[in-house]
Amino acid sequence: MKPVKLFYLRNCPFCRKAMQYIDEARQRCPELRDIEIEMIEESEHPEIADRYDYYYVPTFYVDGVKVHEGGIYPDEVEAVLRKAL
Repeated sequence: MKPVKLFYLRNCPFCRKAMQYIDEARQRCPELRDIEIEMIEESEHPEIADRYDYYYVPTFYVDGVKVHEGGIYPDEVEAVLRKAL
């Protein structure tokens, strides 16, 4: 599987929704359960976040490539996870 990074902010409502959608996708689709996601809270780890080119959260990278930035819907989360398979 390809590595997945998720940049988020703890108080961001879109980020909380993204995490909820990840859980829901994993419950619906057993093949997505084993995908590991490195979750990086950007205000706690600015030295890591500064190395990546994005402006909005949540932002997903799969195998080092930005695949989604900003507000997200359940089907988009599932599509991001499937890119990691």
